[in-house]
Amino acid sequence: MPSRIPPLAITAFTATSALGRGRDAHLRALRERRGGLRANDFTETPLPCAIGRVDGIESVELPAHLRDLDSRNHRLAWLGLHADGFLDVARGAVARHGADRVALLAATSTSSIGATEAAYRALDDGRFPAALAQPELHTLHSLGLFLDRLVGARGPCMTVSTACSSSAKIFAQGERLIRLGLADAVILAGVDSLCGSVLFGFNALELVSPQACRPFDAQRDGISIGEAAGFALLERDGDARAPRLLGHGESSDAHHMSTPHPQGLGARLAIDAALARAGLGAHEVDYINLHGTATAKNDEVEAAVVADVFPATTRASSTKGFTGHTLGAAGILEAAIALLALDAQFVPGTLNTTTPDAACGPQLALGNEDRALRVALSNSFGFGGNNCVLVFGRGEA
Repeated sequence: MPSRIPPLAITAFTATSALGRGRDAHLRALRERRGGLRANDFTETPLPCAIGRVDGIESVELPAHLRDLDSRNHRLAWLGLHADGFLDVARGAVARHGADRVALLAATSTSSIGATEAAYRALDDGRFPAALAQPELHTLHSLGLFLDRLVGARGPCMTVSTACSSSAKIFAQGERLIRLGLADAVILAGVDSLCGSVLFGFNALELVSPQACRPFDAQRDGISIGEAAGFALLERDGDARAPRLLGHGESSDAHHMSTPHPQGLGARLAIDAALARAGLGAHEVDYINLHGTATAKNDEVEAAVVADVFPATTRASSTKGFTGHTLGAAGILEAAIALLALDAQFVPGTLNTTTPDAACGPQLALGNEDRALRVALSNSFGFGGNNCVLVFGRGEA
């Protein structure tokens, strides 16, 4: 097992999703049990399903110096950066620490593929139209390049793309950069937007539900795709009231392209490593934000692991019934929800779920609960068995 690591301060964080823009909008929606999923109005070709769409993206007009990278994903990133004043916070960190000492880690699973789809639909004599012909727009690192222009950091700049665990893994990577002395602060960004490739791709795999998803329900029938942008700032020190990243654990099932290990071996390894780095036992975890996609096998395996590893006093829920599965942005979105839960002393319930799967233990919370919370986990178990678990601690006055 890995050794305990020094905690890091999360001095700022924000989220933008189908629930709204910013921390307050998300907390209100969670408390009111008001989901953001709606009937699909994104694809021109009919696809009967529910989606978690962010309003206002289409009306975003990027500044002139960013228009060569115009895409739905970058417009979503622009909206997310301005929620809770995060862009000013990020630039403030660059000014405080020095540009060379601030790293920028981006996470996405599809990047600006929506712009690539548009370019292929508008081929001109076999070539992309001029407005969509910029090579940087069609690379996986385009999100990192877009954000790099905005925040001015000059430390390491990388993009992580490991499917649904992408924006959880940047917390782990950021912690390592600070612990190894390669950065004094790390700006974390996870952004994934709706696109035809994802919606029709998951539908072809028969994984998309025709209705709002029902995580861990005995009658669940698939995922609901959403979009989101999340940002966080990691620093070595911070105000005592700032929440802390206490630990992280990563693993790979090495089992199957899409199906998790039947005994949840990878999930268990990631949980064990995360708790070891935090110096905590499973009995000290108050809340778990579950990966909980509402697919048959993923929920069954995760439910069994949680029931086996954690005591009945630990509360656990999936919030994908509120937001949909936001793919590469899911890790940071659900980390933000876990941090909100710690701050508000509140467990968000598992929306749309009425009859839990038989594999679920007493940990699963269906309704909202007011609880004393000091430690929270956030599980991200990606497509292909790429796993990451994060441990957060509540800030103390």
